[in-house]
Amino acid sequence: MTPLPSGKISRALIAVSDKTGIAPFAAKLVEGGVEILSTGGTAAKLREAGIPVREVQDVTEYPEMLGGRVKTLHPRIHGGILARRDLEDHLEALEQHSIPAIDLVVVNLYPFEKRTAEGIGFDEAIEEIDIGGPAMIRAAAKNHAHVGVVVDPSQYEIVLNEIAEHGSLTTETRRRLAREAFVRTAAYDAAISNWFGRQDNPEFPEAWTEQWRRVGELRYGENPHQSASWYTRADGDDFSLPDAELLEGSKAISYNNLLDVAAAIDCARALEGPAAVVVKHCLPCGAAERSNANDAFEAALAGDPLSAFGGILALTEPLNVELATRISTPDLFFEVIHAPAFEPGAVDALRAGAKWGKSCRLLAGGSVPAGSATTEIRSIPGGVLVQARDGFHATRDNFEVVTKRQPTEEEWRDLLFAWRVIPSVRSNGILLAKNQAVVGAGAGQPSRVDSVAIACRKAGIRSQGAALSSDAFFPFADGLQMAAEAGVTAVIQPGGSRRDNEVIAAADAADMTMVLTGERHFKH
Repeated sequence: MTPLPSGKISRALIAVSDKTGIAPFAAKLVEGGVEILSTGGTAAKLREAGIPVREVQDVTEYPEMLGGRVKTLHPRIHGGILARRDLEDHLEALEQHSIPAIDLVVVNLYPFEKRTAEGIGFDEAIEEIDIGGPAMIRAAAKNHAHVGVVVDPSQYEIVLNEIAEHGSLTTETRRRLAREAFVRTAAYDAAISNWFGRQDNPEFPEAWTEQWRRVGELRYGENPHQSASWYTRADGDDFSLPDAELLEGSKAISYNNLLDVAAAIDCARALEGPAAVVVKHCLPCGAAERSNANDAFEAALAGDPLSAFGGILALTEPLNVELATRISTPDLFFEVIHAPAFEPGAVDALRAGAKWGKSCRLLAGGSVPAGSATTEIRSIPGGVLVQARDGFHATRDNFEVVTKRQPTEEEWRDLLFAWRVIPSVRSNGILLAKNQAVVGAGAGQPSRVDSVAIACRKAGIRSQGAALSSDAFFPFADGLQMAAEAGVTAVIQPGGSRRDNEVIAAADAADMTMVLTGERHFKH
């Protein structure tokens, strides 16, 4: 028997849940002489558009049954998809059993992810689990040497253009479509598996499957000899850094850039009102809240102007032309600037005003409310650690003033600001704030008193009258005493040390005010 040509489209099976663009797509296939097989609602949709359709049940000689649960699960369908066109015995089997060869499978799946996200009940969700669709997709993808498979409306134009140009699908296209098909069925099965797992343990199910899609390659990893890429999670939070739009920057974004950008955004999203954050090596060396973005930037920059050079800037407000002009002065340089948006003219002002304009990457993307993220994942050899993201649970109403002196309202503002920033400071984390701006930070030290010393040295004279935030309790009074000697007047910390009484006594002796939150924000 003469082998059938691979890639030639004579017959297509179309069964789609998402019917976007399906009628024009099918019409183009029919114009090219392709016979259409279809089922149920898809067949009705195509007939409404005047497109001739052959029902699948006419091929199988079995009606759709069990409320639509069984439509395509039949040898006359799967045989037509799985038959190798280069094997004589496969072709003989098709002829012997009157099985039509199917050259193109166009299937998208029941909207399980969408419907469960809407909060439908358990029984409804079960009915949104597609069986025949994944089976056909997997069959066509397995036999991609001979059969094309389309799983998303975005692929229709690609397929039509190639058929118009070549009269068939090329080997490369069929392989690419097969890869995308397996990616889709893997994601679909993962969504179902994860949903089932959450029925028993909503936060940490027994098993969890993630799918990540590569965004692109990075220049290198943490060091030039380390290769790196970045990926985005299909079912991620309502903000995804890979979705941010790169507006400007001739230099490719790097692994370390992305870590710093993520740290800057994470810090900025915890702040209130117009705010700016400057990050260097994942540490907020400057952060401030003000009544407008321009003033917030100036206050954040003043936190540590030396370290800010070559750092990352994150804004919670759109970048305006005036601020862009200020940022573009030659004495400043940021590797990346992230803002929810860039106002008209702002990008041109940045590009024109400084020699480093094209070296700075501009990322535009929406900001999100603090606490909207869910979990974070960190790798360890042979596994991963998963935890709920840090967030604020205790509030001022739950805090306890444990010293003789109560905070003034001005001190309260700085204490609460410093408490919002401290989760972004690596442990042992100490932060000094004044007028709702960072003036000094000490981080990553094995000893908390060393972090206090670094923060006070960074702040210099600005430590006079500053508020200090500590991510965890003071194990001894020495760190607090050092802060008092530097002029710090107010402290906020979780408390819980065996020596809390000694620490409180040291605060009282220095006429400091101290607030215990009962909530730790350690960043290991």
